[in-house]
Amino acid sequence: MKFADELKNAVTPRAALLVIGAMALQLLFITSYVGALHHPKPQDIKVAVVAPGGAAEQFADQLRKLPGSPLDPRPLASEAVARAEMLNRDIDAALLVDPRGGKSDTLLVASGQGGSETRALEQIFTGVAKSQQRTVAFKDVAPASAKDANGLSSFYLVVGWCVGGYLCAAILAISAGARPANGKRAGIRLGTMAVYAIVSGLLGAVVAGPILGALPGSLWGLWGLGALTVFAVGALTLALQGIVGVVGIGLAILIIVIGGNPSAGGAFPGPMLPGFWRSIGPALPPGAATWVARSIAYFKGNNITGPLLVLSAWAVAGSAVTLAVASRVKSSRKGADDEPGGATEVRTPQTPLV
Repeated sequence: MKFADELKNAVTPRAALLVIGAMALQLLFITSYVGALHHPKPQDIKVAVVAPGGAAEQFADQLRKLPGSPLDPRPLASEAVARAEMLNRDIDAALLVDPRGGKSDTLLVASGQGGSETRALEQIFTGVAKSQQRTVAFKDVAPASAKDANGLSSFYLVVGWCVGGYLCAAILAISAGARPANGKRAGIRLGTMAVYAIVSGLLGAVVAGPILGALPGSLWGLWGLGALTVFAVGALTLALQGIVGVVGIGLAILIIVIGGNPSAGGAFPGPMLPGFWRSIGPALPPGAATWVARSIAYFKGNNITGPLLVLSAWAVAGSAVTLAVASRVKSSRKGADDEPGGATEVRTPQTPLV
């Protein structure tokens, strides 16, 4: 055979398209990660200002005028209120202006929400204090665990859960066909995904918590979060596979890995990400789950309703689409069999069993 004929047989048009798709995913991966993480710049970090004698608004206005708008300051009545809002994750830090009228201030930070943001805040306020001939001390009200360097363990735990979710769904597709033959088989796949999610959620929580000691907080809470995260990602992957076949695995990687991971607030929290990634992060499973994991570990489980609803929405939507597509496939096959001369399905070893 001529080389051209050998090439045609070796690389089919379908394989060529898949290779082009893989290259596109590769370029998107590079663009997304480098674009999101190459130049972290703080913007609109929520900071409270507590000052005596009604001076809070004056100090807040000075912070508001900093070049590049790194801070979003707001006056608060007292240190107690500021601490409560920090633990509820409504604000990221709080400046306590010297109550004695001196020039020794205190900045309350929470390194549990990410070491990079804490370092950025310390750098900003050190510069501000120096320019105003003041001093500032730093006090951590929600410190990251000594075994959780830079507060990244929650993010890596979530990444592991997400990988497990789409890999389990991909294995079901590769071993038994991307599209389930009917609604019952789709239900079996979703049930399998649920069992996998429960087990892998527990194992991940145990490894990150009791075994490695990287994350404090409720083991039960992390287990529940892990199960929901894995199932949400798996259901999304099953749904995409049902719609477009095996290409759905690539689309799941696009959403979760390429879009979700760099925007999750892991390496750099949301206020340090460019606008696009800051906007999409909370709406995607990695970002929602990372927020909840940090809240469970360091903020007493506060302010997690919204992110849990995001994860639940992905889980419900993925399940509904998976079942709907499978039912439509069954109806289409039945209609073809009912037509005169319609083909009757012949079960072969390649027919999906699940």
